[in-house]
Amino acid sequence: MKAARPKTIPTLTLETTLAQAVGGPVCGVDEAGRGPWAGPVSAAAVILNTGDLPSGIDDSKALTAARREALEVEIKARAVAWGVGFASVEEIAELNILQATGLAMCRAIEALAVTPAAALVDGNYRFRLPCEVRTVVGGDGLSLSIAAASILAKTARDRRMVELDAQYPGYGFASHKGYNAPIHQAALKQMGPCPAHRRSWSPIRALLEA
Repeated sequence: MKAARPKTIPTLTLETTLAQAVGGPVCGVDEAGRGPWAGPVSAAAVILNTGDLPSGIDDSKALTAARREALEVEIKARAVAWGVGFASVEEIAELNILQATGLAMCRAIEALAVTPAAALVDGNYRFRLPCEVRTVVGGDGLSLSIAAASILAKTARDRRMVELDAQYPGYGFASHKGYNAPIHQAALKQMGPCPAHRRSWSPIRALLEA
């Protein structure tokens, strides 16, 4: 039996190295909500203050909802700059999810109060963003800035899904956040899609045609 691989701890090594190379501030960028059947895709960009780092920043998926919300407050209060952007269901349908994700990332970077010289982006796809881009596979587990961005993107999208739950009750958006879940499938079969659903998604089409 193979021993479990030790969990990586996000650091500022990538940010520091890149900032020296480009001669300016570096933001971490991550998204939330590329896979759900409903709701927007969100992205966040964060430039951390190396002298005032919140304790416990990690990949948002490794944190509880309560811990993410607590860290969100600290990150926003102590970061050099942060920004959040969304791409709507309509934009996802028009552009496709990959390009809509890039749009949300552009909006997040443009919302920063400080212009970054470069961005560390989670994943391996080089989006066209308004600054130099370096991709980092597994970046939310390696880079503190990307991990911080993952937290802001996730908490922002979760709040948007709670709002959509109030606007379109019965689908369970507040609990499953638009992802595939039995309650979501049952609601779709009973009520059909609402304007918050991504009708271009094949699972949605399949459920509607069944």
